Amino acid sequence: MIRCLAIDDEPLALQQLVAYIGKVPFLQLAAQCQSALEARAFLEHDTVDAIFCDINMPDLNGMDFVKSLAVPPLVVFTTAYSEYAVEGFRVNAVDYILKPFGLQDLQRAANRLKERLDSNAPVVSSPAVGGFPADNTLFLKTDYRIVKVNVADIRYIEGMSEYLKVWIEGEAKPIITLLSMKKMEEHLPDCFMRIHRSYIVNLTKIQEVKKKRVIMDKDTNLPIGEQYNETFQAYLAIKFLGK
Repeated sequence: MIRCLAIDDEPLALQQLVAYIGKVPFLQLAAQCQSALEARAFLEHDTVDAIFCDINMPDLNGMDFVKSLAVPPLVVFTTAYSEYAVEGFRVNAVDYILKPFGLQDLQRAANRLKERLDSNAPVVSSPAVGGFPADNTLFLKTDYRIVKVNVADIRYIEGMSEYLKVWIEGEAKPIITLLSMKKMEEHLPDCFMRIHRSYIVNLTKIQEVKKKRVIMDKDTNLPIGEQYNETFQAYLAIKFLGK
């Protein structure tokens, strides 16, 4: 279970956030606070794995609150103000949810929290899952076969109705599998990002960004959807060197 703290100065927004947290099986609400000062007081005598924190709050805003913590938990920011996106990523937020948001948005953020915590878990001698060691691979069913895929070799994923095309480095044809984009997203590490309702890209495989398109190679350029542009631009802002 992931123990989390919910922080928002608006009672209705806090109530909704708490309700959504309660619908995610692996999240456990440790406390709910209506100010960053109240949250700070709670953290002085208790610990959590993650916080869902509004940014625009009186007395002490969420961004400054997180910066003030000596050892901050993992952070998901929630706010109605899109201009905070880049700054949110600079303080190493796991995710950024723009209000008004729904359960699906919070579930996505929760999955990213789980991925981050799982990836930071100490390596022990016991097997990771079901008696088998963890590794960076997936098994996908295609035609009448089940094929093993190294996640690091995936270039991008293309959605088409109920199926996905999984494009692999060095392969001329994709793996076609019956799977949803949402299900695939849940099993991919942080180096993958959804840039369009029909595309998930491996950020390490991008060669160029031109206007609102991602260039994977000379023959492949993918559109950046409006819904995903803000998050992608925040990622670029962190990586960009120049004026």
